[in-house]
Amino acid sequence: MTILVVAFLGSFGLLLSAGLLLFYRDVIRERLSAVVDQHLGSSTSSLVSLFRPRQGAMEQIVRPFQNVLPRSAQDATLLQKRLIRAGYRKDSDVNMYYGAKVLVPLALALLVTATGIYSWSPFFMYVASAGVGFLLPDMWLGNRISSRQLKIRLGLPEALDLMVICSEAGLSLDQAILKVSQELRLSQPEIAEEFGLLMLEQKAGRPREEALRSLAIRTDVDSVRALVGALIQADTFGTSIAKTLRVFSDTMRTQRRQKAEERAAKTTVKLVFPLVFFIFPSLFVVALGPAMIAMYEGFDKYF
Repeated sequence: MTILVVAFLGSFGLLLSAGLLLFYRDVIRERLSAVVDQHLGSSTSSLVSLFRPRQGAMEQIVRPFQNVLPRSAQDATLLQKRLIRAGYRKDSDVNMYYGAKVLVPLALALLVTATGIYSWSPFFMYVASAGVGFLLPDMWLGNRISSRQLKIRLGLPEALDLMVICSEAGLSLDQAILKVSQELRLSQPEIAEEFGLLMLEQKAGRPREEALRSLAIRTDVDSVRALVGALIQADTFGTSIAKTLRVFSDTMRTQRRQKAEERAAKTTVKLVFPLVFFIFPSLFVVALGPAMIAMYEGFDKYF
């Protein structure tokens, strides 16, 4: 029975790793393409062509299952917004997601059948595998959104510093944003991508204020939303962009320091639970153990 459990966990881990590699393929391809483009130039197209057949094959596998689940236009729109926040902007990503919500439960059900774990309780195991498989894409997408938002939040101070330098050097706001998107392509690809989309929207004829608000909605990060509000206010009232960015950068550093102090202050409360459940019992055993043994031996002589 233990061998079956180990086999199930190993197979599930391999399946999950393969799924993560397939979903992370686009990010890896973009980063490799950027690096190779800088060093080899024309060889980038050959590198991208290596990944295209796999992506097409994956879409061919998912296509028969993408229309199994019912979906409305509102649900598809909300899902597309979540996928955009996770960094997936293609229309086919929505179909891939709905196909995954069908394929993953089927894969887990086949895994339960192949390992023989269903013999414990067939109804419970198949229902559990179907439920877990149906929820796994949502959990994975939520994890991707949180991870990308964290990367944007951590990389924003670096982008702000570079924007301050560019603005004080005499560049306009658009030129500073474009420069940041070019310079941070390798160190902060998420921020570079968002700023690049911001510039593309403005080049397409969208007003700067609408493009900035779209950036705030697209990322859904509090610090980015505050930055957008400060830039719109500075652009509306004609104040200095460099001073606005410098003040906002100092404010963000102060907020991050205050959050760090707040987390440090909370550690004393959070340490109560491991102290009570893990450290105090061992101390009681060491401190009271010999006394209890002596008392037991003393009572044993009389009784």
